[in-house]
Amino acid sequence: MVKVGIVGVGTVGESVANILEANRDLITARAGKEITVVKGAVSNLNKKRNVSISLTTDIDEIVSDPEIDIVVELMGGVEKPYEVVTKALANHKAVVTANKALLAYHRYDLQKIAGDIPIGYEASVAGGIPIINALKVGLSANQITEIKGIMNGTCNYMLTKMIDEGVAYDAILKEAQELGYAEADPTFDVGGFDAAHKLLILASIAYGIDAKPEDILIEGIESINQEDIAFAKEFGYAIKLLAIAKKVEDEISLRVHPALIKTEKMIAKIDGVMNGISVIGDKVGETLYYGPGAGGDATASAVISDIIEIVRAGQSSPMLGFKKPFASENLRLMPKEKIASEYYLRMQVADQPGVLANIATILGQNSISIDTFLQRTDANDGTATLLCATHEANESDVQQAINAIEALEVVKQRVAMIRIES
Repeated sequence: MVKVGIVGVGTVGESVANILEANRDLITARAGKEITVVKGAVSNLNKKRNVSISLTTDIDEIVSDPEIDIVVELMGGVEKPYEVVTKALANHKAVVTANKALLAYHRYDLQKIAGDIPIGYEASVAGGIPIINALKVGLSANQITEIKGIMNGTCNYMLTKMIDEGVAYDAILKEAQELGYAEADPTFDVGGFDAAHKLLILASIAYGIDAKPEDILIEGIESINQEDIAFAKEFGYAIKLLAIAKKVEDEISLRVHPALIKTEKMIAKIDGVMNGISVIGDKVGETLYYGPGAGGDATASAVISDIIEIVRAGQSSPMLGFKKPFASENLRLMPKEKIASEYYLRMQVADQPGVLANIATILGQNSISIDTFLQRTDANDGTATLLCATHEANESDVQQAINAIEALEVVKQRVAMIRIES
């Protein structure tokens, strides 16, 4: 029998314990040994939990118990879980975690500390979608040229409702909070940070690159409004919060931001709370992974898949997918200012002669050419909204142009910008 201890028995922890019990015969047949949860650590013993396992407030009873073989960390946060996981590893216990924030900051530290002790983390990215195993095993013969994903169900739900039903951002955020999709403080989701943590994990597996959230471009969906959505619809685009990793020669571009995507693209069709990740390999071409990105049972399914694999193998594959240093050690993170893309700009300006000419001049001075242009006039307040899409340009040029445009007296508010993914 393999004994499991769970640190953090919340929604996912309850599901892990209950699925292991409900599907015991099937899981035993797949793993070759019976797997049972013997104890869970919680912060409050008075809170009712839908589990039959023994509970404690003392985490040390799990990480230091010689009878427990695998520690499942489901706490959330960064530094406290790091202490728990490192202590479990020091006691030669295998670890399974769903903690993307922990891995975004400490994945390379944990790989070094673990050595040959297994660490499973399939549940840390996209819930029930087996994207970690796909990159580590299924696509291991490929050089990965691009990863592009919808990795946050909250943002995808909100954008879908804004596009399909015309709901305003503030209204749909309130609804998402009432439904439990968004937290009382939604910044982690709507600001793009949740998706960024997941992207960094995938980039380590695909490219062997070590970057922290502070190193990459992260933008959220807070500034998107119905004018942006109307422009997108008129020109055949959907708006999605994308996490993107792209190999450009010897540099890796890592970024999270809203993007306009042509509606015929498969990833543009992923709506609601669902996640979808496109991976392009040099030999296999494009593969697409779709499924629930969160939820107790879906995430628990991924946690248990790691537990089963550890029990089967006794030793998991290398944590980040490389048994020796990646041959292309010269790969480096692309500076944010070198990103190249097409861009959409929204500008509210005074409705008077010469404004468009001044803006066009600034764009031209920064090597930016306009592909598509719309003007909407509001006769009530004497302003006009200018909407334009550019040909491909460099991030640094676009940012300089935006700064110069915002400095014009006729520009009434900050310029909104969304990148266009072709």
